[in-house]
Parts: sequence; structure tokens; C-alpha cells
Amino acid sequence: MASPEQGADDFLAGFIDDYYAECDEHLTTIRRLLSDANPAAARGMPAGTIEELFRAFHSIKGLSGMVELRDAELLAHHMESYLRQLRARETVLSSQGLDALIGGTSLLERVIAAHREGTSSPVIAPAIEALAIVSVPDLTGRPGTERETSIEQPLGTAWSVVFTPSAALAARGVTVDRVRTRLTEIGRITGAAPRVDDAGGITFEFVVESVQDASVFESWANDGIVSTQRAAHSPEIAGHAAEPATGGSALTSSHFVRVDLGRLDELMRMIGDLVITRARLGESLAKIEARVPAVEWRTVQENSHSMERQLRDLREGVMRVRLVRIGEIFERMPFVVRDLARESGRGVELQITGQETEIDKYLVERMMDPVLHLVRNAVSHGIEPAAARRASGKDETGLLTLSAASVGDLVTIEVADDGRGVDVDAVRKRARAIGIAVDEGPLEGRELLDILCAPGFSTRDTADRAAGRGVGMAVVRNAVQELGGVLTLDTVRGQGTRFLIELPLTLAITDAIIASVGGQIFAVPQSSVREVIDVPAESVRALENHEIMPYRGGVLPLLRLASVFGLIARPGRTLHVFVIGSGASAVGVAVDRIHTQREIVVRTMTDPLIRSEGITGATDLGDGRVVLILDLLRTARLASEASAAQALRSGA
Repeated sequence: MASPEQGADDFLAGFIDDYYAECDEHLTTIRRLLSDANPAAARGMPAGTIEELFRAFHSIKGLSGMVELRDAELLAHHMESYLRQLRARETVLSSQGLDALIGGTSLLERVIAAHREGTSSPVIAPAIEALAIVSVPDLTGRPGTERETSIEQPLGTAWSVVFTPSAALAARGVTVDRVRTRLTEIGRITGAAPRVDDAGGITFEFVVESVQDASVFESWANDGIVSTQRAAHSPEIAGHAAEPATGGSALTSSHFVRVDLGRLDELMRMIGDLVITRARLGESLAKIEARVPAVEWRTVQENSHSMERQLRDLREGVMRVRLVRIGEIFERMPFVVRDLARESGRGVELQITGQETEIDKYLVERMMDPVLHLVRNAVSHGIEPAAARRASGKDETGLLTLSAASVGDLVTIEVADDGRGVDVDAVRKRARAIGIAVDEGPLEGRELLDILCAPGFSTRDTADRAAGRGVGMAVVRNAVQELGGVLTLDTVRGQGTRFLIELPLTLAITDAIIASVGGQIFAVPQSSVREVIDVPAESVRALENHEIMPYRGGVLPLLRLASVFGLIARPGRTLHVFVIGSGASAVGVAVDRIHTQREIVVRTMTDPLIRSEGITGATDLGDGRVVLILDLLRTARLASEASAAQALRSGA
């Protein structure tokens, strides 16, 4: 039989993942509430906000005590104590107090992250000192000193109540939640914690203050409840303090189930295998259609279509499970902006919209750093100091906009500022200084972005916290492209800069258009194609070694995919063209034939020896053929760069 120590270790090991997940949820709530806080408001922080913050920190404190993470427990306790004073109107929220809460939250997050990663915990003393400075002095006159007793007055005798759950009790409806409800009905719970008994079982211990006598507790003896009266000044259960009478707790049940992302990945992989099998079934049915009587074939076809619809519904259902709010990224940004604005002395107003937009959890994790870098760049490089803004007739406070939206199977993330814009002349000069060839003509859009994203490029000679040494933008674009997305730039000197990220909603399974060029079959993700059009071959015109085609009253550059891949084209009287990109970056990509549209499973290429620019992965069409999945935007960009280089060599 396992020892009590082994039982405790097993309990903590099984609980630790839930601890991290719970803390992440509470920290997300805290960041959201603090980002909306305004110390200058006439009535200070709303009572509901204070109460919600109090509950979140209280829960983190209790959970941290259960896993014996004392630094997080102590820090959360001091945050909770300051909020208790705000709740009791003993003090009002000041800018210094809000800074202490924001700083303490960031530090608390780092303490928990260090525990998760197995690294040394950061020092918490400065944050506790900052909270002590803004706290109300205690009766001894020492500001922020820890009180020996709670602010709340006792509600009667303190009792220790131990509940031992069992299957028989659960069948009668006696659960830990029911016991908690009973205790809150007769008094106030001041502590709660699970325990591992000598036999390795789990019990729950509560400390409750109540004016009821022992007879009430004795009547619950048959429900697995044992109570004893506590001494007047006996210590509380480690890791827990007074719960608000209206508050929930970490022990409260909910209608959410946490699932490891790896399990969802495995489930999506199995659905991908089903998609391939369904495609193979479709190919097999097509071959025998002529041999089956029409009446019987109709039934087979109906069942096949029904299976296809159900499989699509299953795929979309699993995708929805993987979706999370993009607010997980956005809600961290107010802290970053506030910190950088204070350091740089700039006034910055952050406006956030679209935080309810949903995106695949995997994409959220991968896009955290790129968005963070763009926000830092906006404050460091974009928004001018107050004096410079006054001189140019702008408001002293710069505006930074962070927004997201979903359009079909795409999610867009926009980071925009109303600052100085990109100094094209400085970029050109710096690019030439580090050996990047730049023409004398206009430098904008894609060409400008290519220079900014070149490894090692920076317009600054020194690095600071907000901006790195030229590796940031390259990492941003690489991260976006690896996820099958596109990064674009719009900037106007003196008016501001706008970065737009377009990402697929999910990566595992997508709708694609199957096309062929020179006898080769390719798949093109439907999300990257604006439209598919037919263009008469005779309407195409040559212009300076390029081709253009008519498009909606204007013209569009035309790229023949066969020329890019060195294949022998099989053109007809009509060109089949994919229109990709937008604005000045729009281009038409011609293929020989467009076969069909179907659902494909994306198999990414991670081996650097076989990865190729413009190829995002491969897929099985269901008939045994493996075809490449094209990134047409990247392919068009590479073709344009190759053409420009060829023209430069010819001119030389």
C-alpha cells in the first residue's frame, strides 16, 4: 500500500495541470479587468470589478497553497488584501495602486510560469513592497504591515469540519459541493483544502465560523461529516483565507471540461484519415457507377453524400472545440503598452476591437510573440513623443489600434498607429549600407516590407527593451508564413502605419481547389483565393517583359504557373486564373485546368531538406496520388523577385 507521502505526491501530480489551467483562466480575467480600470474615474473602480478581482486572486491563493507554491500564494494574498481594503472603502484606487496591481499580476504570472517550467522563481519582495506602500496603515501605524487577524469580524465559534466522500454518499446526493452549501447556509467558510489521509484517500477540511451549536454538526454525522471546535486563535488551513459569502471557489463544479490540446490534435488527425478514406470511397464509387442500376445507384449516392455531410459536421465540430478567443493575445497588450509608454515618456491610447474573434488555439500560441513585437514597434518606432506630435498638429496622445475579425475561413489581425509612419528615405539608406539592393523608384507595400523583414535590418544603431536588433520583423513574417498566412504593410509618412496579418482559421483540414499545370496536379487552399475567373487568351497583353490581363475595368499582372515551375503548359483558348492578394499586391495566376473543389488534409513539411518556398505541404487526394499544396501568394512574390533580379542583371 502506498505511503501517505506517496499518496500526497500522486495527488499533487494529478492536480498540477488543473492548477495551471485554473490559474490561466483567473489571470486572463484579471488582465481583462485591470486593462479597463481607470483611477481617474469619479467613483473609482466599480464594486463589481473589485469583487471579481478579489475572487480571482483569492482562488489563485488557495490553489497555490494546495500545490505548495508559496511565492504565488503570498503574492496573491497581498493583492487580495489590497483589494479587500478597496472593497471596504478604506482606500480608493490611485494610479500608483493600479500600477502595483498590474506589476503584481505580471510577476504572479512569471512565478507560476517558472514553476511550470522548472526554473527559479523571480523575487517577489519588490511587488509586495509596492502593495504595502499603497495599502492603508494598520493600527500600529506601519503602512502595509500584515494584520494578525482578518479585517472581517468573526461570525461566531470557529469549527473544523472534515468531510470524507464515498460512492454511497454520492448516490444519496451528499457531495463536497453539497457540504459546502450547507456550511455557507449556517455561517462563513474561512478556509478549505483537500487532504490525503493515512490510507491514501481524499478528505476535505473546512473551517467555518457559525453561531450554531454542536447539535447542528452532530445531525450530519451520517453524511460523512465530523466536526470539532477550534481554539480561538488556531491557525487557518494553509493556503486559504476567508471566502466572500457570495464567492465561488476552486472546488465548485462547472460545465467546462479541460482537454489536453494534444488529444484534440490526435482527434483531428483521425478525422483527417476519415476525410482521406471518404475521398477514396468516392473514387471507388465513381468507377462502378456505370455497372450499378440507376435505382440502386441513387441509394448509394444518397448514403455517400450523407456520410460526406456528417463528416464535414464532425470536422467543423472538432474545429469549434479548438477555437479560443483571440482576446488571449489582446488582453496582454494593455500591460505592455502601459509599461513601454511609461518608459519612453509617450502618451499612448490603446483601442482594442474584435477580441471575441475565435481562432485555433495552436495559432494563438504561435502568434503571441509576433503581435507583441508589432505592438512594441508601434510604440518604439511609430508613435512620436508629445513635443513632436504637437509640432505636427497632432494630439499629444498617440492612438494604437489592435483589432481582429473573421472573414470566411480567414482571421485578420491588424496593428495600426497614427504615428510618424515609415521613413522610406532612411530605410533605403540603411538598406544600401548593409548591402541590400534598392531601386530609386517608389518604395512601398511589398517591397518596403521585404526590406524591413530582411534579417539584420534595423534603422536603429542601439537596442532597447521595445525594439531588438533587426531580427524582430523577420521573425514576425516567418511565423506568419509558416502558419500559411500573409503579412502586409501600409504606411503614410506623418500619418501612421498599419500591419495586417491574414491567417487561416485552422491548419489541419481545409477546403482546396484542385488544378493542373503541365500535367502536374496541385492543391490551392480556397482561403487564399479571392476568386476564380476565365480570361480569353487573346485579351492578354505584354508590357515590359510582363503580361497583364483585363480585370473589372482595369488590368491585373498575370503570372503563368507553368513558367514559374518550368513545366510545359497546355493552354487553351481560355486561361483559368486564380485572383490572389488585394490592392496593389493583387495578381492573377494562370493554370491549365481547374478540376474540382474538395476537402483536403494538410500534411506540413517540417524537414528542412525537403521544404521549399511556395509549398506549404502535401495531401492525399484519395486515389493514391500525393499532390503538393501551393502558397500562391508566396509563389507570386518569389517569381516577382526573380524577375526583378533578372532585369537588374540584364541592365548591368
